[in-house]
Amino acid sequence: MSLATAIPTTPAAAATPDFAAIKQRQQATWASGDYAVVGTTLQIVGESLAEAADIRAGEQVLDVAAGNGNATLAAARRFADVVSTDYVGTLLDKGAERARAEGLPVQFEVADAEALPFDDGRFDAVLSTFGVMFTAEHPRAAREMLRVLRRGGRIGMANWTPEGFIGRLFKLIGTHVPPPAGAQSPALWGTEAHLRALFGEQAATLRVERRIFNFRYRSAAHWLEVFRGWYGPTLKAFGALDTQGQAALARDITALLEQMNVAGPSSLVVPSEYLEIVVTKQ
Repeated sequence: MSLATAIPTTPAAAATPDFAAIKQRQQATWASGDYAVVGTTLQIVGESLAEAADIRAGEQVLDVAAGNGNATLAAARRFADVVSTDYVGTLLDKGAERARAEGLPVQFEVADAEALPFDDGRFDAVLSTFGVMFTAEHPRAAREMLRVLRRGGRIGMANWTPEGFIGRLFKLIGTHVPPPAGAQSPALWGTEAHLRALFGEQAATLRVERRIFNFRYRSAAHWLEVFRGWYGPTLKAFGALDTQGQAALARDITALLEQMNVAGPSSLVVPSEYLEIVVTKQ
């Protein structure tokens, strides 16, 4: 702060996001609650991604921002040699429990997706399911994934789209609890244009498929109970509001759930669109 007062600030400098602060806030968000309660329901996405990326036995595979390890387990089940990373150690602990239960030999390591502690070209494939998209600096994360990947290797990702349920949910939450100043929307990773901007020059191929994951719960109230209690972004959003604000956010989320529910009044099935991406490095 003293430096900022001592040196005149240009408009460009004033507009520079505080990425360190953004990352600290994001890390605290994902460390709250228990993402595994929600994350384990998404396992089918990891299996689909492992198939799309053509993960093979004996390959060196890195799961970045792995959370509780859906892509990690999918790759290990295909007899790949997997390193599972996240910057929240408690999330990796959940993945390690799952790997031990299946007898899968996975290496778990705390690591930042924007500063991966691995040599250039070490891995045959780099995976991420709904993980890297939440990094603070998108270009840095993309460069790191490319750096640790060998020539001809594949990056496989699953990213929520802006138009899908989760994309709309985060936009809705942002009207109640504004995101950090200067932060890029995670949903940009769910657009082909942004992906081509991030990977295009080093991509021999970039394949994008639109997929659907169905959130299946007893009711909108049940979904809200689970996500409000265990999913970091919604838990933190509610925690930032007073009683009146919490009630308003709950009403808006419930309305979105009921609007998108395709199961009728007896249950809740909410389709959520995501992009399944496979990038082959030049």
